[in-house]
Amino acid sequence: MFSSGFNSAHLAFLLQGAVWTIILSLIAFAGGSVVGALVALCRVSANRWIRWASYAYVQLIQGTPLLVLLFIIFFGLSIFGLSLPALVAASIGLVIYVSAYLGEIWRGCIESVPATQWEAAECLALTRTQRMRLVILPQALRIAVPPTVGFMVQIVKNTSLASIVGFVELVRAGQLINNSIFQPFLIYMIIALIYFAMCYPLSLWSRSLERRQQFGMRAQAANT
Repeated sequence: MFSSGFNSAHLAFLLQGAVWTIILSLIAFAGGSVVGALVALCRVSANRWIRWASYAYVQLIQGTPLLVLLFIIFFGLSIFGLSLPALVAASIGLVIYVSAYLGEIWRGCIESVPATQWEAAECLALTRTQRMRLVILPQALRIAVPPTVGFMVQIVKNTSLASIVGFVELVRAGQLINNSIFQPFLIYMIIALIYFAMCYPLSLWSRSLERRQQFGMRAQAANT
């Protein structure tokens, strides 16, 4: 497949790796969102044991490098006879990693809803579940959109660590090509450009959402 110089076949292989990077990023975001939402709700739970358990989970995951987490899942579980495919191991590791960070982001967004909103919902004799579902979470969701989109950039870039377990995403594809033609500067420059093409639109979108949210908040404050 590979020749002595970089050619269109190599570029196609890198783009195929980029597609798998996007797929892995979407898996990590989708799974991490589900688990992260549970973490966020547990972090603001009325039960202190649930709060402490979720706090310990967040601290443990955030205090563990993603690379180590991937090693534990891919190589550590094999000690117990559980061998996972590279995609499954990378997905599980990234979902766990993303859930801890999204959980904290969303916990902060929930707690940033003004206290008057909590008090108003309580005055309506709503249960805690109803207050969260009908009053607090809709407002927290609007606050959470910009930082969530911004964090998606980190998810895309962190998928590069999946190459350590043999998953052929963008970086691993570049490594395989470089092992054949030995042109690291050219190959990794192309990889950097592909990452830039994937991440920069997300960064612009995040900034646009932040500006729109700030404008909305100023308009709301002016009307009140």
